Amino acid sequence: METLIIATRASNLALWQAYHIRERIEAAFPDVKVELNEITSKGDKILDKPLALVGGKGHFTKELEDEMLAGNAHLAVHSLKDVPTYIPEGLELCAITERQDQSDVFLSHIYKGLDELPEGAVVGTTSLRRRMQLLEKRPDLKVKDLRGNVNTRLRKLKEGQYDAIILAYIGLHRLDLLKDIPYVEKLDFFIPPMGQAALGIEIVADNDRVREIAMSLNDENTFICTKVERDFVSKIGAGCSAPVAVNATIEGDTVTVRAMLGYPNGTNIMHKTLSSPVSEYESLGAKLAEAMIEEGALEVLSKAEEIAFKDEMPERL
Repeated sequence: METLIIATRASNLALWQAYHIRERIEAAFPDVKVELNEITSKGDKILDKPLALVGGKGHFTKELEDEMLAGNAHLAVHSLKDVPTYIPEGLELCAITERQDQSDVFLSHIYKGLDELPEGAVVGTTSLRRRMQLLEKRPDLKVKDLRGNVNTRLRKLKEGQYDAIILAYIGLHRLDLLKDIPYVEKLDFFIPPMGQAALGIEIVADNDRVREIAMSLNDENTFICTKVERDFVSKIGAGCSAPVAVNATIEGDTVTVRAMLGYPNGTNIMHKTLSSPVSEYESLGAKLAEAMIEEGALEVLSKAEEIAFKDEMPERL
């Protein structure tokens, strides 16, 4: 019996994802026994301030990558949206699972939907991307930072610390938590972040057997779309926490990518969309980034970082 070790964060959602991948691998490769190496990441430890203030990248991936490089795991299962575009030498992001529902959802115990929120209502989110898109539509709302795991965030909502919060649909669905929330509304006008609702399988690069196993999990269309998204983010120089939304889709033989960036207060918003034949997808993300850079995207992002969480900026000193 061959043993394969998966590095995973120890959060409930990360463990769901790791168990899901374990089941798929053991079903496809009956001679392989999968074990989990559970790790608490930096992002799971820092709960008292927004990650955008902490600096650096890979808050949810670095410790898992360190375990692989140390020989303590063969592959890691990540929420792809958390994976920086830079992959350390010796490792490889080789497979992306089929993408599920990418929606962001409005959750409340009081109000049926976003349009019913009164002026000045308090909405919880940590994401600068969500903050940007929410305040573009409803600049009258007050956005308050929201940290903790999914259960902690839902508890804070139930306790009345927020009138509503915004989370990713897919995590709530996977953990079967939606049934406990009175009002749930998918925010279809939101553009998701790079890689949302797909899992990234990162491996030790020189292990051909692990690559063979990992590639059995790969979905080609999702791989193409998320590669376009990641190329865009890499070219424009945006980290995982930046107020940037980007989403690629495939229809027939055409891949289309749309992006949005701006200030986290919902102003100075830039939108752009590009399409190409699927056969030419490898250059599409960079082309979109270059087009937005020509229109001033780097200046917008630089200013966006300055004003993000300005009330908390002294914590950076």
